Amino acid sequence: MEKLRFSDLDLSDEIKKAIVDMGFEEATPIQSLAIPHVLGGKDVIGQAQTGTGKTAAFGIPILEMANPEDKKLQAVILCPTRELAIQVAEEIRNLSKYMKKLNVLPIYGGQPIERQIKALKKGVQIIIGTPGRVMDHMRRGTLKMSNVKMMVLDEADEMLDMGFREDIEYVLQDMPQERQTLLFSATMSKPILNLTKKYQNNPEFLKVIHQQMTVPEIQQIYFEVKEKMKLELLSRLVDIYNPQLSLVFCNTKRRVDALVTHLQVRGYLADGLHGDMTQNQRDRVMGKFRSGKIEILVATDVAARGIDVDDIEAVFNYDVPNDDEYYVHRIGRTGRAGRTGRAFTFVSGREIYQLRDIQKFTKTKIEQHRIPSLADVEEIRTDIFLEKVKSVVNNDDLNVYINLIERLMEEDYTSVETAAALLKMVMGKQTGESSDEGFGDTGASPGMVRFFINAGRKQKVKAKDIVKGVAEETGLSGQVIGKIDVYEKFSFVEIPENSAKEFLSLMNRGHIKGKKVNVEPANKRE
Repeated sequence: MEKLRFSDLDLSDEIKKAIVDMGFEEATPIQSLAIPHVLGGKDVIGQAQTGTGKTAAFGIPILEMANPEDKKLQAVILCPTRELAIQVAEEIRNLSKYMKKLNVLPIYGGQPIERQIKALKKGVQIIIGTPGRVMDHMRRGTLKMSNVKMMVLDEADEMLDMGFREDIEYVLQDMPQERQTLLFSATMSKPILNLTKKYQNNPEFLKVIHQQMTVPEIQQIYFEVKEKMKLELLSRLVDIYNPQLSLVFCNTKRRVDALVTHLQVRGYLADGLHGDMTQNQRDRVMGKFRSGKIEILVATDVAARGIDVDDIEAVFNYDVPNDDEYYVHRIGRTGRAGRTGRAFTFVSGREIYQLRDIQKFTKTKIEQHRIPSLADVEEIRTDIFLEKVKSVVNNDDLNVYINLIERLMEEDYTSVETAAALLKMVMGKQTGESSDEGFGDTGASPGMVRFFINAGRKQKVKAKDIVKGVAEETGLSGQVIGKIDVYEKFSFVEIPENSAKEFLSLMNRGHIKGKKVNVEPANKRE
């Protein structure tokens, strides 16, 4: 089916702006089917599995219907579990971020009910709750359904399997007859169809067939990583595996542009691809990528559709995709034509729930790895390089090179010394031994560059303020920042060599503790 673009829908400017921030360029199949019907006031039965974008399919129309000026409850969403209720509430809050007077509240068991009662008294237009806790509030009189315009049953099959039928009916029976009722479920059992007959009015039946897709030949790995550490993690993985061509996926056009800038400043051959570019610009970028002039291509899902390159060695999900099928399409771009491929996914916070859905959908185990330290980077790269050396020894014709080594041996150089010198020359290039070129000797620890900052104790700056400021401006984590010395009017901080150029570029227009600072390479300590 043809997918809708959100920009083509008749939505308020506030919601369109939030959709752009969240990275949704194009509606998923269930969204394309459901949103026009729900906006048109119809009851809907949506059959679609987890991970297909159901939340936005009902969340966007609910927000379009909601009146932020009216403090009464206007929409109720029932979910089977507290985890799903929290997840749905978070997405609806993101969609409503520019609707300043609108209040969204998740209510579920396991959280003190007094806290929920206090929030409800202030006025909440949309609640997302588990059936038992919603029923509890109704009995206490803290939740009044008389003004509800829209009711959603999310994951209806799971709620019935968990024995919530009577609770659901209790909630539905207390609602106004004149309301819109939406039901979403992965399966359509007889009990669900009975519910729809009883509580829906001439509903539209919408079904999305979710094809099973697996990609077992690709090594799939994920890292739990803080948002600010993603750039550093990407750099380390690129340095470890040194892929000739790699593809990095971001969920928004803004993220693509920002990441490309960061990578270019760090010295990587990177460029971006997204929907705001003209066809000529896209063709030019793709031409460079195919010819190897660009080694890292950063793209959104929609822009990446035209990419048909067989030599992509690694795919990085810098953001977890908004749709399970996008994950499969993304990682399927590596490991082509019988080659091996790797797919790395960066998971922050609640994105772990999305990753679990992806694993269910693909029926694939995605291995968790710990974030490699800088020492790990060197060790793993060395191991990979030595494996390549072994492969050449075992498989290639080395006669010409053996003759050259024997000539050196005649000059009293041993074969071990010669091999070690050659390794140093080759690996020195790969590991960037002179990556601090241009900074000179700054008096830093090995592998670091020391920088001067024109702020110190007089400006009430502490070491923790420098760590926080560096993280906010550059994305570098406190784990990689070296020694910090804070003096009366200035400070010094040590930064890893491979991040030094970018640090200098970004911090010179950055802030620490809200104040603009000047940063420059330090002079060698006496």
